[in-house]
Amino acid sequence: MGVVDERDAEVEQSEVRALLMTWDAIGVAEWPEAADEYDCMIRPLLERVRRGADVDALHGWVARERVDHFGLDPDPAADLALAAALHRWWGDRQGHR
Repeated sequence: MGVVDERDAEVEQSEVRALLMTWDAIGVAEWPEAADEYDCMIRPLLERVRRGADVDALHGWVARERVDHFGLDPDPAADLALAAALHRWWGDRQGHR
């Protein structure tokens, strides 16, 4: 897994935040002041990708958060798209180190 320096951690968090704002389950992406609405998901997602979670594992976790944390109806396609984007992002990021 390795140690993540502070600058890398900030970049990773920012990039995951951008992916979450694209997913935008609660529909707040158009308001800049709402940029932190999904921050509760950043650390758990980073922990999962760092441990090697596959798309299915990420999808399951995101789907549970949508329903259990945000109280929304399921949206398997949107959650799968986010999981795939996160998995691809992490793979690309690892390829550049």
